[in-house]
Amino acid sequence: MNHSASVSESDGAVPGGAAVSVFDDGSPAVAGLDPDLRDALRRAAADAESDGVRLRVNSGRRTPEHQRRLLRDAIARHGSPDEAARWVATPETSAHVSGEAVDIGPPEAAAWLSDHGAAYGLCQIYRNEPWHFELRPEAVRNGCPPMYADPTEDPRMRR
Repeated sequence: MNHSASVSESDGAVPGGAAVSVFDDGSPAVAGLDPDLRDALRRAAADAESDGVRLRVNSGRRTPEHQRRLLRDAIARHGSPDEAARWVATPETSAHVSGEAVDIGPPEAAAWLSDHGAAYGLCQIYRNEPWHFELRPEAVRNGCPPMYADPTEDPRMRR
């Protein structure tokens, strides 16, 4: 869904809905990521490129307003706040708002990162969102933690 009419690039929206490079510091969606997450993502992207895979950012750091609009859209699309919560967090609980989450595309790039991300501390968090990754530095040694089925199982979403 293109949110460019309701939010701007400064809100973390990716312009025109087109994914941006993980190296694009001119994009607030990338530049606003936690520096450790961004660094791990860039190391992974360099290695993925050597495998012929380009990691792109579909969504990164978002402003609270952008997150509110995504949540309103999800409620309208899914018919209830409870169902929308399986896909979109509130501005108060979203790891995107804090710059601690990134959505990766295209699907083959997300699959590459799901297979190789633990080596960089990058883990898929939700089974229903194969594109959503967060930094878990301990994963480098211990592997990624078990995934939640969806955000409703994540205790961080109950703040």
